[in-house]
Amino acid sequence: MTRTRRMFLFIMMVTLVAIGAMAGIKYAGFAGLLPSQVKAIIAEAPVTVTVSSSVTKQRWMEEMARRFAQDGARTSAGQPIEIIVKGVLSGDSMDRILSGDDQPVAWSPGESSWVAQLDGRWRASHGSPISSAECKPTVYTPSGIAMWRPMAEALGWPGKPVSWKSIIALASDPQGWGRHGHPEWGQLKLGYTHPQYSSAGLLFLASVIYGQTGKTEGLTPQDVYSRPVEEALSAMARNTSKYGMVTTNLLDMMARQGPDFLHVIAGFEEGVVRFNLERQAELRFPLAFVFPSEGTFWSDHPYCILDGAPWVTPEQAEAAGLFGSYLRDSEQQAAAGDFLLRPLDAKRGSGSHLTLANGTDPAPRPETIKPFEVPGAEAAGAIIDQFLATKRKARVLLVLDVSSSMNGAPIRAATEATARFLKRLDPRDEVALMVFNDGIRLVSDFAPAAGGAEGLSQRVLQLVSGGGTNLNGAVCAAAEAMAKARRPESGESRLNGIVLLSDGADTAGAISETRMLQTCLPRSAEVDGTKIFAIAFGDGADREALNRIAHQTGGAVFAADPGTIDQTYLRISAEQ
Repeated sequence: MTRTRRMFLFIMMVTLVAIGAMAGIKYAGFAGLLPSQVKAIIAEAPVTVTVSSSVTKQRWMEEMARRFAQDGARTSAGQPIEIIVKGVLSGDSMDRILSGDDQPVAWSPGESSWVAQLDGRWRASHGSPISSAECKPTVYTPSGIAMWRPMAEALGWPGKPVSWKSIIALASDPQGWGRHGHPEWGQLKLGYTHPQYSSAGLLFLASVIYGQTGKTEGLTPQDVYSRPVEEALSAMARNTSKYGMVTTNLLDMMARQGPDFLHVIAGFEEGVVRFNLERQAELRFPLAFVFPSEGTFWSDHPYCILDGAPWVTPEQAEAAGLFGSYLRDSEQQAAAGDFLLRPLDAKRGSGSHLTLANGTDPAPRPETIKPFEVPGAEAAGAIIDQFLATKRKARVLLVLDVSSSMNGAPIRAATEATARFLKRLDPRDEVALMVFNDGIRLVSDFAPAAGGAEGLSQRVLQLVSGGGTNLNGAVCAAAEAMAKARRPESGESRLNGIVLLSDGADTAGAISETRMLQTCLPRSAEVDGTKIFAIAFGDGADREALNRIAHQTGGAVFAADPGTIDQTYLRISAEQ
């Protein structure tokens, strides 16, 4: 029986009892049974606990929730407990909790710096902590270097130490992989996730900064803003080929596009091994997870009960506490290895999947591999700020479908979300706007977002819809406009992306899809080429065609509707 149906039956039963009592219904024994009936009904109403968990351990958490229910867990008042696990991105979830858009009872981000940030910001606006008790760890996931196994072996893995410092030096070396005997691999191509949303990205940048400072703990904003660190991050940004929202998306691109697309990304051990196990048939080579020789972060996935939030009841807080204790029991810890996670106690072992054959060394533990201290809230905020200042800037062409099928709510939702996306761009990004229906119009040519995003937002909000859908022609026109805007001779290095939003199939163009794919777009994705991020808006969108367009350029396709378009744009902004 679903939660919704249980609650519906509970409400109906209480309502009927109340109506019967008020109406003075009398039948044999009813008056004597009424209190016990109500007590029994209340006792069987579940206490529902929503848990927002980092996606890395989501599957383990879901299985533990299932076992917890199967074991018949109940509160001190005898009520059954229902645990609902939702996978989230740590940074995005933190922002949504602060805004009230996400209201979990318990929150378990990837690592503890998010806890410090959430509590600090909550205290600033509410004057009290969001959690009354310490957030306790649940499992370990080490972060480190994820790369194709032959490339890791060329660097000496697993016998020879490999550092992030050496990876970054290789990325900026004109010889590229030639310095290690493999000139055919070209320049090293590095990718990592956006630290404003992803634990992996934040920890990667912190690792680089620790390597520059020689520290292993006590990172300060002064360290982050120091000249040597700023120069190192700027040099790394110039040689970064791909940003992303989550590491699984980067791994997916590596699997789909092959070894030439990306060579190295920052990631978690769990994701690397899982890809080797689940997608080995697709992979050109297996992946290797490398523990950086400078040290690593042993993310401990803290479990926080948000009993300081107004939406959490004492009963829910109690139930969440019982589930948190359950997660740390020996039996649940022993099961962590089955989900490619490491238990808190080394004596529990790491299971049969974390092996060299599957791409990782099972021996390291926090006691044997130097653990970095997770940055505090101030240092973490400084890291994100430095990333935004030094990252490669973007060149973005927005291509919006304004055909008649967009009339009404669709055009309103799409334009309002697009206007908000424009305001999130870095002032040094370049942006242009193209719209299409039967025809194609370049509304605004490329210009710095600093001077034009606000005005362009207003123009977007005033767009009107009508006519047919010249989708294929718009893709060709956008690719041509982007090619003209790219200026290799200037020496600038930008990430180039086309954001294509459409709610239908091509109905008005003279260019066929085959011709568009073969003549307007590259035959294979290039990591530094122009990528198309396609938004299939609504049920009528030709998602298959949009997927072919995005895939050929190394981009991505997103399904969206008026209710999810903002979140879709947020994901795309992390790619740029």
